[in-house]
Amino acid sequence: MLLEIVLTLLIILTAMLAILSAGIKKVNQYERGVIEKWNAYEKTVDPGLHYILPVVRRIFRVNMREQVIDVPPQEIITEDNVVVTIDAVVYYQIMDPKRALYEIEDFELAIVKLAQTTLRNIVGEMTLDTCLTSRERINTELRKVLDEATDKWGTKVNRIEVQRIDPPADIQQAMHKQKTAEQERRQIRLLATGRKEAALQDKEATILTAEGEARGIELVASAQAQAVKVVSEAANKYFLENAQLNKKLDVVRDTFSQQTKIVVPSSADILSVIGLEGTQVLPIRQSSRGDETGGTRR
Repeated sequence: MLLEIVLTLLIILTAMLAILSAGIKKVNQYERGVIEKWNAYEKTVDPGLHYILPVVRRIFRVNMREQVIDVPPQEIITEDNVVVTIDAVVYYQIMDPKRALYEIEDFELAIVKLAQTTLRNIVGEMTLDTCLTSRERINTELRKVLDEATDKWGTKVNRIEVQRIDPPADIQQAMHKQKTAEQERRQIRLLATGRKEAALQDKEATILTAEGEARGIELVASAQAQAVKVVSEAANKYFLENAQLNKKLDVVRDTFSQQTKIVVPSSADILSVIGLEGTQVLPIRQSSRGDETGGTRR
């Protein structure tokens, strides 16, 4: 009888220990705990160890870190009736654990559907070219709409990134051909510009060379003219009188060589007669027979 009582007490004690240990709950640093009492919200607790009375209370852990949701690709018709395939990712963070738990049943499903609907509205008002070049605009408008819609769910949409915007295959090929043609035209234009610049440089070099040569010729001619001028001035200064005298002597020599008779008055100066007045004539000593007898002729 005593053994049965002891076993019963052990069982009760074990059950109580199991119940007590089951009530010890841990909330991680990146989480917040939402505690319910009899299935009704009671309070929100911070990270750490908490004791929850089993059966009476229960706790839900809410992840407070930034999380990512992948929006599956979907086909959207643009304003110019082109079907494009778009997918995106949504970065969100729970700000109020209570509202995130009680205001929406499946938050991730709701935000995916909202993102797809909003994408259709935004892209449907754009042409294909605008859509391909307005990725940042799409991101901004989509984030604004989702952030406003999810605010009542206690969450904040931090950013949205459109990953792909894929036109149909035939349009992609046409765009590729157009891009290739533009690159070829740009290459031809650059080549033509390079050749034109090279030609202009060659022309400028030729002009500079010609100008240099002309300047050299001009300097040489100027130097030669200056030399001639100096020689002419020196000749006029130092040799003009001697040249005139030599010319007169040549005339006198030619005159007397022709045995011309000149009548000279007795009172006239022989130098004046032959045009050599004012000229100093030095005596010339000549040897003759008279020298042998001691005579001298001048």
